[in-house]
Amino acid sequence: MADVQGTVADGWEPVRDAFRANLTERGDRGAAVAVYRDGQKVVDLWGGLADPHGDEPWRQDTAQVVRSVTKGPAAAVLHLLHQRGRLDLDAPVGTYWPEFKAAGKERVPVRHLLSHRAGLPALDTPLTPERAVDGVSGPRALAAQVPVWEPGTAHGYHAQTYGWLLDELVLRITGRSLGRWFADEVAGPYGLDLWIGLPEEQAHRVGRIADVEAPPVPLSHGPRVRPKRDVAEAWSDPTSLTRRAFGAVDPLPDENDPAYLAAGPAGSGGVATARSLARFYAALLGDLDDGTRRLYAPATLTQARTEESVGPDRVLVVGTRFGLGYMLHGPSCPMLGPGSFGHPGRGGSLAFADPEAGLAFAYVTNSLQRSVTSDPRAQALVRALRHVATGSRSAS
Repeated sequence: MADVQGTVADGWEPVRDAFRANLTERGDRGAAVAVYRDGQKVVDLWGGLADPHGDEPWRQDTAQVVRSVTKGPAAAVLHLLHQRGRLDLDAPVGTYWPEFKAAGKERVPVRHLLSHRAGLPALDTPLTPERAVDGVSGPRALAAQVPVWEPGTAHGYHAQTYGWLLDELVLRITGRSLGRWFADEVAGPYGLDLWIGLPEEQAHRVGRIADVEAPPVPLSHGPRVRPKRDVAEAWSDPTSLTRRAFGAVDPLPDENDPAYLAAGPAGSGGVATARSLARFYAALLGDLDDGTRRLYAPATLTQARTEESVGPDRVLVVGTRFGLGYMLHGPSCPMLGPGSFGHPGRGGSLAFADPEAGLAFAYVTNSLQRSVTSDPRAQALVRALRHVATGSRSAS
């Protein structure tokens, strides 16, 4: 049996069982999961190893690189700036960032950056890992970049460029990087171990990530689902928009490199505990049980999860749904239900909130499998969560 540590409130044991099965049957070597219900923590579990190929145990305070799960907290910075009257989501990006007006982008509104409609998922010339985190080269390249499609007419996942776009916008408005603003205004006041730019003194807590093979699916689980042919072809073609978007940094950066984590790319380089990610999403929904006040006003919550993009995704080559900075529940990224909003991380991690159920969920793993938006381990936990949530709401 896997050594699962932590606590589970009465009635939430199915989530613990699914988490244990992830460690024993689904290839997880180190992971954590946390759930908040109506502002109160009801699940806080961790287990396995801090390094998939090591022997150091995953501890209560182990934090982990969460890849594109970072996009959710990053989006919150823009929503909070809007909530405070410092940012107009319908204003052209060039209002705040004049250099962005080049190459036919004069009228691109801020909301198109958040909803992956700006037509800027890839660069004509990819950046080296060093230039990708220097704080200058990414925004400069995007300011000069010609959109791949006419902005606003389609959507496609801005896997790497999302972070540079949002970071530069926040810098122009506030004089602080997005990560610094998040640390000062959100993580610090809300007691979150969630960093977009890891402080040196916290580096010892961070586990390592590594690619691992998913175990074979038992025959009793039915036939294994294979990627659709067009999706597989997009990933195998080095000239496809899919490959170009995910390859906007070439070669790929070492995501275990302390320098990379310290730079904190706002779209993919966040570091967090599952506990703090769940607390963050719980604070978007309402006040927390320790008296901490909610982050989003009701209008901001509605704004964040209102559908902006839906249908064929030019990068992911499947149907996706996006609000403003958040992926929405759908077949390509199932969450709890139709009102859920959050973000997955390529390889496994997932965090989201569901206002109708009053739930906030986060799952963090160091064992990266071949998943982009829907990982079998995360989905096993979501199914358990749905089972408990449906039953407990019916009982109440």
